Amino acid sequence: NADGTVVQYHQLAENVWDPDKGCAVAKVVYNFGRADDLDRAALQRLARSITRVFGGEGDTVAEAPPADLRVVDSWPYGGMYVVEALWEALGIPGVITAHLARQHSRQPFERALLAMVANRCLRPYSKLSCHEQWLEDEVFFPAHADLDLHHLYRAMDFYEAHKEAIEQAIYFRVADLLNVDVDLIFYDTTSLHCEIDEEDQAAPRGTVRAAHHVYPPLRQYGHSKNGRTDVPQLVVGLAVTRDGLPVRSWVFPGNTTDVTTIERVKADLRGWRLNRCVFVGDAGMNSEENRRTLALGGGKYILAARLRAGDEVTTDVLTRCGRYREVARNLHVKEVVVGDGERRRRYVVCFNPQEAERQRRHRATVLEDLKAALAGEPRTGRRSRHTRQMCSLLTSLRYRRYLRETPRGLLRIDRARVAEEAKLDGKWVVTSNDDTLSAEDLALGYKQLMRVEECWRTMKSGLRTRPLYHWRPHRISAHVSLCVLALLLERVAEIRVGDTWRNILAQLDTVKVVEYERGEARIRQTTEIRPAVADLLKRLQIPLPPKLHRVEAVESA
Repeated sequence: NADGTVVQYHQLAENVWDPDKGCAVAKVVYNFGRADDLDRAALQRLARSITRVFGGEGDTVAEAPPADLRVVDSWPYGGMYVVEALWEALGIPGVITAHLARQHSRQPFERALLAMVANRCLRPYSKLSCHEQWLEDEVFFPAHADLDLHHLYRAMDFYEAHKEAIEQAIYFRVADLLNVDVDLIFYDTTSLHCEIDEEDQAAPRGTVRAAHHVYPPLRQYGHSKNGRTDVPQLVVGLAVTRDGLPVRSWVFPGNTTDVTTIERVKADLRGWRLNRCVFVGDAGMNSEENRRTLALGGGKYILAARLRAGDEVTTDVLTRCGRYREVARNLHVKEVVVGDGERRRRYVVCFNPQEAERQRRHRATVLEDLKAALAGEPRTGRRSRHTRQMCSLLTSLRYRRYLRETPRGLLRIDRARVAEEAKLDGKWVVTSNDDTLSAEDLALGYKQLMRVEECWRTMKSGLRTRPLYHWRPHRISAHVSLCVLALLLERVAEIRVGDTWRNILAQLDTVKVVEYERGEARIRQTTEIRPAVADLLKRLQIPLPPKLHRVEAVESA
């Protein structure tokens, strides 16, 4: 300027080649004005917009954060947001609130149940750790401020007291929302071990809310399906649909056998809208009494049959001549009918050539190992006593089926038993009283029983249903029910996305809530949603999470 002061201007310019001058000439594209009057925030927004268009780490504009910006805290939010959204979409809050209204209760049990179910889906902890650690520091769930530890336990008591009505209402909502196929209902049981040494002698009546129900002693010794024979256990039954959606769960004492649970299961499902329901169970459910119970009222069933029980399956079905029909490369079927008239029994012999070859190779390996173990045994004479090696072989699940003991006390490979086992390679048998289903339908319907096995693996490994630390029977039952409810939310998400819950969570973990202070305001804000996460939420039929959660003034010191 004339007075000697210096003024700076900012311009956006580009070099353009001038063929007449033979050199590059600067051309002003846009004039931003004087530097002291420049809107720096507008320029920064423009730079970020250009970066988003072209991308690349090399194009990133580095800028220093504002001096008055201070990041206070951050929490994972994506998983919790999806669980809560699915919880709302299935209408579960309305079901719980309706039961609370009948009791004229204003307790935050619905939020407490959501917190415990979400904890099972995201980071399974005990109820105490869920309240004191997870809700406080490891997830963004503002409603936890209104929850005390006693709310979690009392919510479990409330859910258990109204379990049947709540589960039925939730099932109806899920069936209507997802158009659930309930032609087949798959049922199976498993065992869950408890961290105690002694059995329950007499179960208490429970709290006031559960006093209407007298529970039998649940924690008992019995046949363990997970190898924990040193501690008491309980038996859990689960009915699921063709898509793996849980319909209902049951808790039985640990010494309950599978075949004795069918009558209660069918009685509890009576009156539910299950359309044309065909009950599917494994060989542990197959007994004459159970078949009679399932057939009452026109009920239909598909049950696996034992191959080595020495009954008509062994003598008449497996020995019946006939050709197999190929359904797939790994499934051949043959139908066998035993008896005449109304008392006839319909069986389907299923054969898997690939599994038969695998079992043949496995048995050959076992026999080779067994020959090596018996190499030191005397060929003649009489054994005076059992050696440690002999006892080990006779009690081994791997070897004992192929061994026999001679009158002189010597161990030999039972060639007749080996030949019998070879005839069963790759085979299984199912029976049914539904004449409208073809042999192929029966075989494929039973093979889908693996849906229940998948649910058990999810509940035991992912949701960590075991081991059980609760000791009151109604709390034990409520704990299992919450795990089943968490399984329902996971399966709904997996069906909508077509991927596993673990992979879904891996993408949702990128969504967080950040709390920061800027000037005199404290703000809680969701991080930017990545395109992959936005597509995931679209497939889940869930809207994008809110951008701002809370804005409040910072109290001055």
